[in-house]
Amino acid sequence: MAAPLTLLLILAVTIRAALYRSSLADLIAERVEVVSPLTAWKRVVEGLALLDLGVSPYAGDVFHETPLIIYLFHFLVDYAEITFMLADVITAVALYLAVKDYNKQVFRKQKYALEAERYPLDCLELIRSPKEMYYIPLKVAMFYLLNPFTILSCVAKSTCGLNNAVIALFILTTIKGNVLLSAIFLSLATYQSIYPLTLCAPALLYLTQRQYIPVNFRRFSFWWFVAQYAFMYLGSLFVMICLSFFLLGSWDYLPSVYGFILSVPDLTPNIGLFWYFFAEMFEHFRLFFLCVFQINIFFYTIPLSIKLKEHPVFLIFMQLAVISIFKSYPTVGDIALYLAFLPVWSHLHRFLRNIFLVSCVLLACSALFPVLWHLWIYAGSANSNFYYAITLLFNVAQILLVSDYFYAFLRREHHLSYGLYLKRKDGSEATLVLK
Repeated sequence: MAAPLTLLLILAVTIRAALYRSSLADLIAERVEVVSPLTAWKRVVEGLALLDLGVSPYAGDVFHETPLIIYLFHFLVDYAEITFMLADVITAVALYLAVKDYNKQVFRKQKYALEAERYPLDCLELIRSPKEMYYIPLKVAMFYLLNPFTILSCVAKSTCGLNNAVIALFILTTIKGNVLLSAIFLSLATYQSIYPLTLCAPALLYLTQRQYIPVNFRRFSFWWFVAQYAFMYLGSLFVMICLSFFLLGSWDYLPSVYGFILSVPDLTPNIGLFWYFFAEMFEHFRLFFLCVFQINIFFYTIPLSIKLKEHPVFLIFMQLAVISIFKSYPTVGDIALYLAFLPVWSHLHRFLRNIFLVSCVLLACSALFPVLWHLWIYAGSANSNFYYAITLLFNVAQILLVSDYFYAFLRREHHLSYGLYLKRKDGSEATLVLK
């Protein structure tokens, strides 16, 4: 498997290097679908210029990345292209290794369940075979590296690629069962953009299962493990925040980074749901709806954690999708990360209901984004309503995609417990309804 992965990495780097040298690089770097006020490379360059002049990069309203990012590129600015390509390679390899280890655990659990005869006889066709699972890690790496969204994000030098690398390393260390590194990478992801805080729940669920600690609120062992993980997570976050203060000599970055993410002052159009809504919002309603929109991202964590407490890896997939859909400044790079997990759930295809329609809508919207932007900004024959309409449709398609996979996953688990062909009491065929 190492040879195909190596060839895939070489191909992915070659495509990115060729696009960096083409005339398309500057055009891609300006696309609002690819970069946001948080992740745009030109804003990082502006921040570096201010830093070189001895002025705080947060003095104006241009730079909104974290201090560690600007000091990273203070040394690597001449190697920015290599840095972003390396970030994509790290993400792909981390996802490859994580999925490979996860598949081994799934196959082991499935083998024990078969030996214990826990599955009904009529659902044996749902059992996954080693041959079917063998190429899934490579497909995951391919889905990430060759996804046009990932390529565009890398060529635009969007710092979203660095965030994805950190989250991928968090997923890898969590699945490997390394509690300390999991907490460190999760704190680094949270330090970068706040929203990965919601990944704390699936990490705890997975690690408790890995260490055979029952998720029981009355058990001391459970709360002791939660306290240990919280201490490592909050301790790492505290160190990063203090390190940022010592590098800058002030706390100016807190409102410029986290206040900017939460208060959404920059209403530059993007593929998210915030910009148009708050552009049309009366000012005295703004705070209320801002709280509603931001809480919306964190609200789903509790019900999803309760429903998927036995399946924390699928919960990570769901949480990544929720973050990429509902965050304040999303880009296509955020979407590429959770789309990379789709091959892991390829065994759910027989239960998906709207996959063809949703796929067509996502492809059509992706093609229409630049068209409607041109009609609005350059041709003047359209307005913001047209662009926001396609944004809404794009996000609705994502919600339908994720909910379809959620339904398919729960349905397969139900069949594995109660049989594939369900019957009513009168002997007629029953229909499974998700409520």
